Amino acid sequence: MSFDPNRGGVTLPNPNPGAEGEEGEEELDYRFTLANERTFLAWMRTSLGLLAGGVAVHTLVQSFRIAGLRRAIALSCLVLAAVVAIGAYGHWRRIGVAMRRGDPLPETVLVPILSAGIAIVSVLAAVAVLLR
Repeated sequence: MSFDPNRGGVTLPNPNPGAEGEEGEEELDYRFTLANERTFLAWMRTSLGLLAGGVAVHTLVQSFRIAGLRRAIALSCLVLAAVVAIGAYGHWRRIGVAMRRGDPLPETVLVPILSAGIAIVSVLAAVAVLLR
């Protein structure tokens, strides 16, 4: 075990020393790969929750005084679900490539997108409740 600031701290020993993947990329300790996969799956669960919420709003919630508000809430959940799902795949791929190359891990845009999207859905829902 060693310290590597470019990889976020501690580097675990590689169970396959000397093994290399495609294009000179080193083979990673499986724990890093599995951690990246768990993060991807967490993003996918978030996306599925947004998808279910959008369908539920569209199907189960009664219309509001403002025409189209229910549809706007449902559609914003569905669009956000698609953006998170697609972004999660791209993030998973970029992280995997960076780890194999020994590059610093790239930032993600998913956090600010998800934060802004949920804030928008929350404001729409608050308006709907207040004007009911």
